[in-house]
Amino acid sequence: MRQPVTTIDIRRDLVGLLPRLRRFAMTLGDAAAADDLVQAVCQRAVAKSQQWSGEGRLESWIYTLARQQWSDDGRRRKARPASKSNVTDIRDAARDRAAVADTDAIHRMLAEMPEGISSVFLLVAVEGHTYQQTADIMGISAGSVPTQLAAARLHFASLADDHPHRY
Repeated sequence: MRQPVTTIDIRRDLVGLLPRLRRFAMTLGDAAAADDLVQAVCQRAVAKSQQWSGEGRLESWIYTLARQQWSDDGRRRKARPASKSNVTDIRDAARDRAAVADTDAIHRMLAEMPEGISSVFLLVAVEGHTYQQTADIMGISAGSVPTQLAAARLHFASLADDHPHRY
């Protein structure tokens, strides 16, 4: 039996979205969990491809699926304390312009931010989504996006300026 055209297009387009989807997933958890989430989201997207109308941005729909999958997985996870890892001091990297950015350190800094704030920051500041698109993806009100974005910016500013975190 032949696959519908939308399924084939979604599979092809998912390949192009994988780096951004993984980056988004990294804002929700650690690398291993992010990889598992990306795999689950890709399977979910292909299985639910008939639900995507083809209108709007496919990546917004995929990010929404990722957030929903992450929430579903969260209900199944046992409550466990958040792990504390060493946050790389970005002041040192700024002083040493020859230093190569450690992407794992950046991912750790994003992951150590309060839940949701790093995802909002990624969607708006990195991916270029509007506040409304970000709100739709995250399942929050559009009015809370600027607040969470400001908290993320303050977090990064406090790391760079050696000020305590303010939320």
